[in-house]
Amino acid sequence: MELITTHVSADFDGVASMLAASKLYPQARLAFPGSLERNVRDYFAQVGEPFPHERLKNLDLAAVTRLILVDAKRAGRLGPLKAVLANPGLEIHIYDHHPAHPKDITGTVEVLKEVGATTTIFVELLRERQVPLTPEEATLLALGIYEETGFFTFPSTTPADLAAGAALVALGANLNTVAGFIRREMTAEQIALLNDLIRAAETHVVNGVPVVIAPLIRDRYVGELAFVVHKLLDVESLNVLFVLVQAEGRVHLVARSRLEAVNVGAVAAVLGGGGHPTAASATIRDRALEDVKADLLRLLRAEVRPVQRARDIMMAPVKAIPDRFTVAGAAEIMNRFSLNTLPVVRQGELTGLITREILNRALYHGLGEAPVSEYMTTEVATVDPDAPLEKVQAMMVEQTHGFLPVVQGRRLKGAVLRSDLLRHLHEEVLQRPTFPREEEAEPSPPAGGRTVAALLRGRLPARIREILKTAGAVADQAGARLYAVGGFVRDLLLGVENADVDLVLEGDGIAFAEAFAARMGGTVRSHRKFGTAVVSLPDGYKVDVASARTEYYEHPAALPTVEHGSIRLDLYRRDFTINALAVGLHSGDYGRLLDFFGGSRDVRDGVIRVLHSLSFVEDPTRILRAARFAVRYGFTIAKQSERLIKNAVRLRLLDKLSGARILTELKLIFQEARPAAVLKVLEGFGVPEAIHPRLKGGKAEQALVERVGEVLSWYRLLHRPAGPTPWLLYLLAWVSECPPPEARRVARRLGLPPGRLTDLSEALTTFRALRRQFAKDRPITPGLITRLLEDIPLEAVLLLMARPPSPAVERAVSDYLTRYAAVRPLLTGDDLKALGIRPGPIYRDILNSLRYARLDGKLASRDDEERFVRRRFAAHVPAAG
Repeated sequence: MELITTHVSADFDGVASMLAASKLYPQARLAFPGSLERNVRDYFAQVGEPFPHERLKNLDLAAVTRLILVDAKRAGRLGPLKAVLANPGLEIHIYDHHPAHPKDITGTVEVLKEVGATTTIFVELLRERQVPLTPEEATLLALGIYEETGFFTFPSTTPADLAAGAALVALGANLNTVAGFIRREMTAEQIALLNDLIRAAETHVVNGVPVVIAPLIRDRYVGELAFVVHKLLDVESLNVLFVLVQAEGRVHLVARSRLEAVNVGAVAAVLGGGGHPTAASATIRDRALEDVKADLLRLLRAEVRPVQRARDIMMAPVKAIPDRFTVAGAAEIMNRFSLNTLPVVRQGELTGLITREILNRALYHGLGEAPVSEYMTTEVATVDPDAPLEKVQAMMVEQTHGFLPVVQGRRLKGAVLRSDLLRHLHEEVLQRPTFPREEEAEPSPPAGGRTVAALLRGRLPARIREILKTAGAVADQAGARLYAVGGFVRDLLLGVENADVDLVLEGDGIAFAEAFAARMGGTVRSHRKFGTAVVSLPDGYKVDVASARTEYYEHPAALPTVEHGSIRLDLYRRDFTINALAVGLHSGDYGRLLDFFGGSRDVRDGVIRVLHSLSFVEDPTRILRAARFAVRYGFTIAKQSERLIKNAVRLRLLDKLSGARILTELKLIFQEARPAAVLKVLEGFGVPEAIHPRLKGGKAEQALVERVGEVLSWYRLLHRPAGPTPWLLYLLAWVSECPPPEARRVARRLGLPPGRLTDLSEALTTFRALRRQFAKDRPITPGLITRLLEDIPLEAVLLLMARPPSPAVERAVSDYLTRYAAVRPLLTGDDLKALGIRPGPIYRDILNSLRYARLDGKLASRDDEERFVRRRFAAHVPAAG
């Protein structure tokens, strides 16, 4: 037998869902597990029962083989029908819109959606299957949706609910009937209860959130308590309300919340009930009202997310100028740090604000030497660090500039930027409760941002997690904010292994590094000028630590000048959005992702994007890095960033870079898995010729660089103790077509030190000479190839293998490296001495000749070698006897 049912105290959503389910399961019987809500009883009395249903006493519950649950998935809400769950082989089909709960029944079939009403789910299913509805049936289904969503005003309402409501109206749903049964008058008893609740209501501030609790003891239970609670919520304009009514040996809890910080469903669940984040209930048996109230307050302190305050999203420290600064000086600071508003202070106290618009106009009028105090705005709206974000939001709406100073007393503590506030509000929308997926066993994210704590646990080795946790604890002791930043965070999001940990502290980074090293038993190497340090741990791990800092450039392509700043400014100085990410490590913010510039979106979409339009002007090496990251991750360079690269190349900004800085970037490119692909991207922008006119990056150069990579991979498999310098080999390949004088000029442009310049020049000359040698039409014997290759740089040998004049030469070079190079004659220097040959340079000539002859198969034994020496080097061997 198939049986359709809903929860006890069935409301319109449950009843309407039962009717809709009967359309999908036409052979099923229908039964209510208990009583109906009063307005549903009124509907049945006035309109009639919408479907035939069974009395429980007439049902053989043991015969139920398929149970269809609608608007319910907790055994405790099924009344006597809970016994059906024990039936052997029972199929359970669940249709519900309530959030997941650990005590949920597991169904054979589950249709669970985050919508305002279960009826909405059925409307979608009926429309998909083109199941017809009469106007009367459409009216009942509309009652289910309208009641459950509060006429589409509850926060849980979704676009799907609105669409379902519209579809039902189109099918003939009577909205007058809907309004008549939902907008009903209160009874005299309910009005008395409402007045008693208003008198009993008390406000508690929990984690900064005002919560109203109304405890009441009554002789008997008043029906429709949820209806009265909803009236109280509206009458008093409350955001969070918990009503506790003790009657007839039970305490009835009904809760409502209009704030995402308070999930009343989670609170009710702990007390044995359940519901939505915005509406929930519970019935507690055999407990006194005061005990339940005390438990409720304890639960609220644990469950309520702390209210967000200005200090949680403010930028700190904030760049400010003394009131004695001139207009020209303020404009210079503004341009240097890309600011639009500057606070003006006197001995740390805020005296006013000056904006870019005012400074530009003052400069236009020749007032550059005037003090900013004469033109700053002194009527400045400010907020306290503990001001709730609702107040910050209201004040920001009134501001003409998106800059709200945060002050304590009169002392400047930070500033809230409009962009940061908007980002925070957007993140709050993204964090609204949803049905959790199986892989989401994650607590609510820390205030003000997405959490990646699950990624830290799931993707990092235990040792790295230990390092991060310990670093966070050390920062907590110092009362400072600590972040993992940059490529480490980027690769965490991508799921790419990266053990290079970069930490940034808002405060004294060197002092932190020293304390961290002491805790971990490591050592510190610090650079006080830049506020950076490297902590070396006993197991070999290295952790880079820096004070949060900002930087500016005195002129295009200059090295940056560094100053202390906030984490936001520290991230703003970075090259690309995907590298301008941070993750909090200090308590309260552990795992919180800071993304001020859309970096996580670009990681998701696979885009390389600069943070501002002057990025390549300030540091043209970012052009090479853009190509390198694009190829490494298979990303594309954003159109605007491409345009800026082309503009920087056209302006010849690469000319302003020192050769050493370009060479550093080239070395990093040559360490990539696909340097030829990077070269192709750079060639597309004209970068090689911009570095030096004789450098090319066309198909021939790309093919040779790619072949060099293959040769290097092959050589590494030989596991030789000495290897080539990879970047030098790639550079040789890149300039191999240049005439020697031009190749040396390229090398000098790249700032190669004298020793490396000589290495490159010799390797290139040898490479060309070898190609000429092998171009001759003569057999390539093992002895010949060994004689030609054994004393030349390994880079030249490998380049010859990558670019041989013929396949035979390639095979010969391969044989030399794998077989011939290790062959030695059987005779040694001692043997030569025993033959009477006087020691000297002749020994080298003799042993080499023996080696070449042996490689060519002319000598097989010691006797052969001895006869060879006596014959070939007779002048050096004394006559016998």
